[in-house]
Amino acid sequence: MQGLAALLFPAVLMLFALAMEKVQARIDRLAVSRDHVEEFLESADASHVDTLAKQGFPAALDEFRNRRDKSDPTVADDSSMLSTSPQRAS
Repeated sequence: MQGLAALLFPAVLMLFALAMEKVQARIDRLAVSRDHVEEFLESADASHVDTLAKQGFPAALDEFRNRRDKSDPTVADDSSMLSTSPQRAS
C-alpha cells in the first residue's frame, strides 16, 4: 500500500501543479494595472461604465480601447502591455 502511494504521489502532485499553472495564467490574463484603471476612469462614458458593471473591468477596458481606436487612429496601441504577464520564477 505504501509503495502504491509512493508511486501515485508524484503523479498527483504534477497534475495539481499543472492545474495551478492554468489558474495562474487566467489570473495573469485578467490582471489590470493601475495606469489602465486611471485611464479608463478619466475618459469612460456611460456605456463603458455599464459594461464594467455587467462584464468586469477587462471587458470594459477592451471595449473602451476598441471604440477609442476606431474614433482616433493616431492613438498608440497599448495592447502589447496587456498581453504581457509578469514572469514567475520556475
